Amino acid sequence: MKTVAIIPARMAATRFPNKPLAKINGVPMIGHIYARTVAEPIFDEVYVATCDKEIFDYVKSVGGKVVMTADTHERCTDRTAEALLKIEEIHDAKFDVVGMVQGDEPLVVPQVFKEAIQALRDDSSLPLVNIMGKIENDEEFNSPNTVKVVIDRWRNALYFSREPIPSAKKYSQDYPKYKQTGMIFFRRDALIEFNSMQPTMLEKIESVDMMRIVEQGGKIKMILTTHACYGVDIPSDIQKVEKVMTNDALFKAYRSKFGI
Repeated sequence: MKTVAIIPARMAATRFPNKPLAKINGVPMIGHIYARTVAEPIFDEVYVATCDKEIFDYVKSVGGKVVMTADTHERCTDRTAEALLKIEEIHDAKFDVVGMVQGDEPLVVPQVFKEAIQALRDDSSLPLVNIMGKIENDEEFNSPNTVKVVIDRWRNALYFSREPIPSAKKYSQDYPKYKQTGMIFFRRDALIEFNSMQPTMLEKIESVDMMRIVEQGGKIKMILTTHACYGVDIPSDIQKVEKVMTNDALFKAYRSKFGI
């Protein structure tokens, strides 16, 4: 199974402009994600996809692979789909699986990639899988920056929202709560098909592109990872991530490549 990881990134994020080049322990965030994605030989190719020359130049400067994409994309999935076609043209080959690794998950570990790819290997009927993590506290549950996902008994997505769901208004006992991460692994044709579909009403209401599939009756298998998931959505998230990364074994393994 030929695999490619694509890291979509842009400077014009609404909640955190210039986020990909924001430094975490001295290294731009996009540098962390690229280093962690290539840390183990899991993918046949790893590329950053961006519409910004600043990001393009930085990735090149650290020896990474990068492709330019249009500056009109509103969703990471749209940018990833365009990048895939360009990468396939570069390599004159098609890939079977596209791992979309969003550029705001600076603590991602290779094991998560393995879990996603293995799930697609184990079930050939799955068009895509999305990594999810457990929500550990009320702050995270109530934050609109955290995308919550409700699943069925077979861990297929039922609904995504930035609202705190499932609601606790009429249930006083504890219950599991899950969050979507920025790691979504598509089979190639599933990504191309997704990109050809028009955004749906619920996708726009919730501002979650995976609702495009759910609303049309599609299946999204959610893979629960036991590894901690820390997304960076707003500037104050940087400090939280820096504390965790200080003792992170993977960071210690690659930090010298960045002169840290």
